[in-house]
Amino acid sequence: MTIPAPHELEIRPRTSAIDARIRVPGSKSISNRALLIAGLAEGESTLIGLLDSDDTQVMTRAMQQLGAGIEGKLAQQLHVRGVAGRPAVPGAAIDVRASGTAARFLTAALSLVPGESVLDGTARMRQRPIRDLVDALSALGVEISIEGQNGCPPLRCRGGRPFGGTVEIDASRSSQYVSALLQIAPYAAQDVTLRLKDGVLVSRPYVDVSLAIMATFGARASFSDERSLHVSCRDRYRATRYVVEPDASTAAYFFAAAAISGGRVVVEDLPGTSAQADMGVLGVLERMGARVSRSATAIEVQGPSQGLVGVDVDMNTMPDAVLALAVCAAFARGPTHIRNVANLRIKETDRLHALETELRKLGAGAEADADSLRVTPGPLHGASIDTYDDHRMAMAFALAGLRVPGVVIRDPGCVSKSWPGYFDAFAQL
Repeated sequence: MTIPAPHELEIRPRTSAIDARIRVPGSKSISNRALLIAGLAEGESTLIGLLDSDDTQVMTRAMQQLGAGIEGKLAQQLHVRGVAGRPAVPGAAIDVRASGTAARFLTAALSLVPGESVLDGTARMRQRPIRDLVDALSALGVEISIEGQNGCPPLRCRGGRPFGGTVEIDASRSSQYVSALLQIAPYAAQDVTLRLKDGVLVSRPYVDVSLAIMATFGARASFSDERSLHVSCRDRYRATRYVVEPDASTAAYFFAAAAISGGRVVVEDLPGTSAQADMGVLGVLERMGARVSRSATAIEVQGPSQGLVGVDVDMNTMPDAVLALAVCAAFARGPTHIRNVANLRIKETDRLHALETELRKLGAGAEADADSLRVTPGPLHGASIDTYDDHRMAMAFALAGLRVPGVVIRDPGCVSKSWPGYFDAFAQL
């Protein structure tokens, strides 16, 4: 879809019930894990169905800077010749732009680089904390320092030295710190044990996905108990063929479209048994009144003819789906309370503040506190929605336009971070 000047897109309400079949691209979180691990592995891997987006392009370029040979097309088939755990010293600073997964994963990967390397990003990335990860790397023996303000990038690492052992990691704000440490641990000089501070791990399903991908590439890593994880340094990555699942985080927005409109949406090729974190939104939509059917090859959501009902829900394990659910809540009968999502404040933007502000523009009641959001339905009306350079904000508030005339999305092109073709697919609804 061509975005008209001045970079605004008006969503036209549906005049008939939605009945659509959609294919979403590969999972962003899986794609960046697979790119990193294949790039570190020994031999040539074939990766099929990777997401082609700003974030995966960042990771691809970074792995090339670290010496991996990469040929092919992201969304089709990519051949990755790994560095066998011995990355090259990059000739310039690694620019992760606004990619949180790339920033965290590559920060850890720099510990393997035999020399000095620098990682930096956009102005917003320089506001996203990374100290908990850097402190854990330092405790394992990595020489790494933060050069930005308030524990944020840029950072500098002098890697290639032995590291390993046991470390406590604060995973109360991001599971990506844990995944980052796990993914480099097979190349440590001794086994790595991660102890979770206070036994807390936000968004655990993302760590489970990391462990599953690591195992596919030959590593041995697992939870020792609910408070710790262990990685063997004797089982390193071996090249393999890997097929990336469709992105459940993006699919959540189409599931929400069915729920809001009372229509039907089938997301194809996404298995009902997927372990991706945002699959959890399906259970929440069922509680709100939607009907969900799962199979090995597709998931169908049918919105309720009598409308949605509000819920009280802990969404700590499915943070990327919160924005879609919050917009659904504006159309429900009764209030919705979304709890235990403090980590939304350190995403691409402060998502709790952004949701509160933009939902109020539409006429809904919205009140955010330190770790939750309460949405109270009200008479809704059109509004111009600011997206804060956050792809999920654009995706979420487009949903409101399915039923409310006059919803205008500002800077819709920000969806390129995770799916440049989102509005083309959305138009199919």
